[in-house]
Amino acid sequence: MIIDGKKEAALLREEIKKEILLLKEKTKKVPGLSVILIGDFTPSQIYVKNKEKNSKEVGINSEVIKYPKDITEQEVLNKIKELNNNPEVSGILVQLPLPKHINKEKIINAIHPKKDVDGFNPINVGNLASGYDAIIPCTPLGCLYLIKKIEKNLSGKHAVIIGRSNLNGKPMAQLLLRENCTVTIVHSKTKDLKAECQKADILVAAVGKANLVKGDWVKKDSIIIDVGINKVEEKIVGDVDFESVKEKVKAITPVPGGVGPMTIACLLKNTLECFKAR
Repeated sequence: MIIDGKKEAALLREEIKKEILLLKEKTKKVPGLSVILIGDFTPSQIYVKNKEKNSKEVGINSEVIKYPKDITEQEVLNKIKELNNNPEVSGILVQLPLPKHINKEKIINAIHPKKDVDGFNPINVGNLASGYDAIIPCTPLGCLYLIKKIEKNLSGKHAVIIGRSNLNGKPMAQLLLRENCTVTIVHSKTKDLKAECQKADILVAAVGKANLVKGDWVKKDSIIIDVGINKVEEKIVGDVDFESVKEKVKAITPVPGGVGPMTIACLLKNTLECFKAR
């Protein structure tokens, strides 16, 4: 089965839209999302444009604040402080990557944890790891959503995650531990990467290496979630060699059209949850 991320994202957006309409009737207010975009990095511009379009479609007030790449770190921090104190703003997002002269950690830490729709603030990271309520990073949340569309009960499943980044690998591991999976994180220093992947009932590839996972790396009837986005000869491909893997497994996400649409849908969901919590 090829998991249709576009379709699932559209269904989630429709749920969000209905809930926002109900909340608007009750409170006369709607969620507000402020996105800070620094510089002219084309992928970031495209991604932010999609976020803005999807936000408006579901009824979220979306604001994109654009700055040139030579803006000072202090100016960005001042803007974040202003947005933190603005009751009309439910969620704040600073689009990554940032110019080299701006400290990413300082920027992420400055966003109020209850407005941190990306789920990157250390307080949300710590709460997720501790099993408390937290805002969950959008891509791992989208991955879990797709996995559970295929298999509702994940208890006892062996999940293998390729990649240990703070954005994907680590929060994905925490989410799957919550589902009572046995979780293995593999990475560039793992001795036998292929052998570890062959054990997976659920394999999440989030390492950024085109077509790394081959057909003989996967277990029959496993679920494969491909987070990778790689450009190969003008084509966008994932971390999984889709053609050699798809016939062997129970379900697989394509690239593009798999995890990507769910990431933006989960951003909208996080913005709604921040609005409700406040």
